[in-house]
Amino acid sequence: MQPIDTVTVFVTVLVILLISVIAWAVPVRLYVEALSAGVRVGMGYLVGMRLRKVSPPAVVRPLIWATKAGIPLQVNDLEAHYLAGGQVERVVRALISADKANIEMSFQQAAAIDLAGRDVFEAVQVSVNPKVINTPKVAAMAKDGIQLIAQARVTVRANINRLVGGAGEDTILARVGEGIVSSIGSADTHKEVLENPDAISQTVLARGLDSGTAFEILSIDIAD
Repeated sequence: MQPIDTVTVFVTVLVILLISVIAWAVPVRLYVEALSAGVRVGMGYLVGMRLRKVSPPAVVRPLIWATKAGIPLQVNDLEAHYLAGGQVERVVRALISADKANIEMSFQQAAAIDLAGRDVFEAVQVSVNPKVINTPKVAAMAKDGIQLIAQARVTVRANINRLVGGAGEDTILARVGEGIVSSIGSADTHKEVLENPDAISQTVLARGLDSGTAFEILSIDIAD
């Protein structure tokens, strides 16, 4: 039995480690995938992303999606957003969705919304397909001393331009609730409210309760 050559074993282990490091640092498959999609990202840039502790797939794959959708984006912008703690995939999906819905939205705007802590993709969806939010039941008394309990169904659409800094759903619900209480309180009798609840809806809607919020109120339906 021949003795084990220590040098040979050391060299073999070193080669295996070197191959493993190269395979990790150089995402060849991702490079080929990007190249076939018409996205030009240099191999050296991909290696640099590894060294900057950036996940190449998290940046390059969304760039591929955007390119296929006809949305011009820069890899540097996507990487910067990733380093800032943003959700690159969510931002790109939002841009693609907005483009298909003919909603004007820039990458900078989408990135700012994302970094503000809002789900920019969901916001685009709500902008296209309005959603209904229900207020808690509120009690209010008409001038004749009869108390009514009412609840409202509020249909809202996201306002893309006010998502950064705009108030959320809780503010909408609170304002609508206050509006209902005020409207019922100004009615001479509770019968007026019961016979024409739409009058309250119209009164509350006319107050511009969505001012300063991230939403646009489309309708308010009162259920007494």
